[in-house]
Amino acid sequence: MAKKQLPTILDKRIEAQSKLFCIESVDLCFSNGVERTYERMKPSGRHAVMMVPITEQGDLLLVREYAVGTESYELGFPKGLIDQGESPLEAANRELKEEIGFGSEKLTPLKELVLAPSYFSSKMTLFVAQGLYPERLEGDEPEPLDIVRWPLAQASELLHHLDFSEARSISALLLAQQFLSKE
Repeated sequence: MAKKQLPTILDKRIEAQSKLFCIESVDLCFSNGVERTYERMKPSGRHAVMMVPITEQGDLLLVREYAVGTESYELGFPKGLIDQGESPLEAANRELKEEIGFGSEKLTPLKELVLAPSYFSSKMTLFVAQGLYPERLEGDEPEPLDIVRWPLAQASELLHHLDFSEARSISALLLAQQFLSKE
């Protein structure tokens, strides 16, 4: 299949901005001459990590934390932004220590995801975290996170749990199960 020619960017403008988000309009001209304006979150260059921690006993370690988007407590895997100058691997280990109080001797990258490529450019690298050892770092959460142990053998039940609904966590679990089945 021949690769399509990328549209030409004619102009970019900031439409709205907050402390967290910047909405940008992008005027494009496609190879067939059609022009359109799209809106997207302006690329920040910051990416993120999410880890599926697995204990020696075969339990998944999840966190329950408040999600303002759904105005509820959600169950998911530890995650966070990659700090300036940090590799995804370093960020993954730091976030594990901050969120669940464990480091990992073996972090295996599973896949790099983009949440909604039509609107966002930020990527999240998913990892399986094994060889866990106790080590805690101070995190930036406003309240202590609840750590939930879930038997890996009951992962299919987790997929149907009402509080486990974040697409990235579901993707991470499915990819981790696939990875572990080959180990």
